[in-house]
Amino acid sequence: MAQLIDLSHALAHGQLNFAWDPKISVVVHNTVASIGYNITQISMSTHQGTHLDAPFHFYDDGKTVDQMRLEQFYGPATLVDLAPGKRLAPKTPLTVDMFEPHAKKFQAGAKIIYRTGWSRMFGKPQYFSDFPTLTLDAARWIADHRIGLLGMDTPTPSTDWKECHHILLKDGVEIVIVEGLTNLEKLPERFGFVGFPLNIKGRDGAPIRAVAVVD
Repeated sequence: MAQLIDLSHALAHGQLNFAWDPKISVVVHNTVASIGYNITQISMSTHQGTHLDAPFHFYDDGKTVDQMRLEQFYGPATLVDLAPGKRLAPKTPLTVDMFEPHAKKFQAGAKIIYRTGWSRMFGKPQYFSDFPTLTLDAARWIADHRIGLLGMDTPTPSTDWKECHHILLKDGVEIVIVEGLTNLEKLPERFGFVGFPLNIKGRDGAPIRAVAVVD
């Protein structure tokens, strides 16, 4: 039987996020004692925790989450481990030279997940300030390969967040960006990826329950 590996961080009240994002709130609305059942009120960003970006996140005329094909969130995937057995140093530039040895994996439409080891910093302020960062040259290199999905264990691909997202999400490229993954050290090189977003009409992204399916 296949093994399922959870690649998602759990959502929790007061969880840290980028300073300019809405804060997550997970609070009791009613309980079994009060009305006969438990129900919870949630308020959070569409980019809280483990989530994906749709092109509309940075392009007003880009596809929204509900306009994207389900096949974009599911299928065979490949791990690119940039720090086998360890974690990259804070603010390490992720350069073209680091990805070129894995060039054969970057086929058109491929789903690529890269590991830096940074998920170990989740829950700490440094997770959002000191993460290894994709250079713009590397972002262009990835975009030129026309892969279908790019996942990572950092909260966003790059400190050059605007320019990097423009490169990866632009018309004709439209790579699904999956941010904030975890447990990547448990993955083999090849696995199945499942990461369906909430079907939020007309919006820019959504939290996902990312799962690896390993034979």
